[in-house]
Amino acid sequence: MLVNCVAYENGERVADISLQQIRQYMKGRDAFVWVALKDPDDQELQALEEELGLHELAVEDARHGHQRPKLEEYGASLFVVLHVVAYGREELVQGELAIFAGPGYIVSVRRGTELGFTDVRRRCEQEPELLRHGPAYVLYALMDAVVDRYFPVLDALSEEAEGIEERIFSGQNTRAQIEALYELKRKLVQLDRATGPLLEVAGKLHGGRVPPICMGLNDYFRDVYDHLLRLKQSIDSLRDMATTVMSVNLSLITIQENEVTKRLAAYAALVAVPTMIAGVYGMNFEHMPELGWAWGYPSAIGAMVLIDAYLIYRFRKAGWF
Repeated sequence: MLVNCVAYENGERVADISLQQIRQYMKGRDAFVWVALKDPDDQELQALEEELGLHELAVEDARHGHQRPKLEEYGASLFVVLHVVAYGREELVQGELAIFAGPGYIVSVRRGTELGFTDVRRRCEQEPELLRHGPAYVLYALMDAVVDRYFPVLDALSEEAEGIEERIFSGQNTRAQIEALYELKRKLVQLDRATGPLLEVAGKLHGGRVPPICMGLNDYFRDVYDHLLRLKQSIDSLRDMATTVMSVNLSLITIQENEVTKRLAAYAALVAVPTMIAGVYGMNFEHMPELGWAWGYPSAIGAMVLIDAYLIYRFRKAGWF
C-alpha cells in the first residue's frame, strides 16, 4: 500500500500528492518527490515504473524481495537493498527495504517489517538545509536509520550471551546451555549477513568513484560506513566470545564428569577392601590362620574400618571427596 507520497522543493515540504501527480512536481530544479510503499502490489510498482522510468530489473527485485543487501547503478539512478532487523522474543525478525533514488525522486519499498520510517521523514523535514541535497540525503537518512536499528539488536544479543555465561559458571552446564549458545551463534550469523554486505555498499557511496547523485554527501555516507565497521567488529567479537564460552562449557562438563569418575573410583575402593578381607576369610579351607581364633571376627571388622578410614583420609586430602 501507499504510505506517503510527498513533494519537496528547496528542502521544504510542498504537498501530499498522488502517484499520478509525481511528474508535475518533479519539474523544478530543486524539487523532488519522496514515495513510501509498504508491501506494494504489482499494479503500484508498475505505475511507479511507468511514472518515474525505473529500471525493470530493479523493479523485479523489489517486487519479489529476498535480495542480498546491495547497491546497483542504472544510469543516473541507484537501487539499494537493505535488511531491517529487529529483536523478537526468541527470533530475529528480518524485513527488507528497497530504495530507488534518482534525479527528482526517491522511492522506499519495505517488506516484512511493521516498523516504518516516519521518524526519518520527520527528521529530514526538520533539517531543510540538508534536505536541499535532495534524494541523496534521504537515501543517507534511511540507511543511517536502518544501521542505527542494528545496535539495539546487538545489545540484546550481548545481554543474551552474558546470561548464558552466568548460567554456565553457576554450574548449569546442561544441554540447554549448549543449545542456547548455538542459537546465539545462529542469530549472530543472521545479523552479520544483514550488516556485512552493507560495508561494500557504504564504501561505494563515500570513496572512489561516487555516484553523481551522491556527490557532496561523502562525509555522511562515511559516517554510515564507520557505524557498520564498528558493528562488524562487535559482531565478530561476540561470535568469538560465544565460541570461547562453548569451549569452556564443554570443558566444565568434562571436568564434572572426571570428578564423578574419581568419586565413583573412591567409593569402589572403599567397598573393595572389606570385600577382599571378607572374601579371604570366607574361604572354606580347614587349615587357615586365625580360623578358630575367638577375636578373629572383631579383628577383621576392625581392619576393614581402619583401612577404609585411612582411604577416606587420603581421598579427601587428594580432593576426591
